[in-house]
Amino acid sequence: MPANKNTKVMKSEKHFYEEADNQDIETNEGRTSDGGESGGESRATDNMAGNGDTASDGVGQDAETQAEESPEYEAALWREKYTRLSAEYDNYRKRTLKEKMEIMNAGGEDVVRSMLEVLDDMDRALVAMAGTDDMEAVKQGIALIDNKLRGALKSRGLAEIEAMGSELDTDLHEAVARIAVEEAERKGRIIDVVQKGYKLRDKIIRYAKVVVGQ
Repeated sequence: MPANKNTKVMKSEKHFYEEADNQDIETNEGRTSDGGESGGESRATDNMAGNGDTASDGVGQDAETQAEESPEYEAALWREKYTRLSAEYDNYRKRTLKEKMEIMNAGGEDVVRSMLEVLDDMDRALVAMAGTDDMEAVKQGIALIDNKLRGALKSRGLAEIEAMGSELDTDLHEAVARIAVEEAERKGRIIDVVQKGYKLRDKIIRYAKVVVGQ
């Protein structure tokens, strides 16, 4: 076979392979282009969906905020607070009243216990008085009982209000009568005590009933 003919055949085969390669490249570019468009559409769809969710959340939050700011919601909230505070105050009042009663009962019991020994002495004194004629011994026994009684009450905070010979003090004394006196130093002063007054610690539990000179 001549050399020129062989050369032409080789050139024809080369041209055929080049055209096949060009077609493959165009096909791949078309696919790439289609894929890009599909991806873009997918992203666009996702963005639209995402925007829809965000808008939906925003609407829900706005509705919830409006509900919380409504007068009905505030009224219900204040009603709940009032009900809770009212129940707490009622429980506090009952508990305080119970504690106060317990303290009063305990205080009364303490005083009564301190009086039991005095009561026993009085019983013994009555038995002794019935079997003796010694009035001096009876007087001494009564004086001892009186001192014991006053000591027990004093230890519990009881104090006698000073009245005899002092000036009239309406915060401590209650004048039940006025009697004319000749001595100038006795005018306006207490000349007799009808009933003694007492203080329990700093509280007056009975005013002294007195007679004042004028």
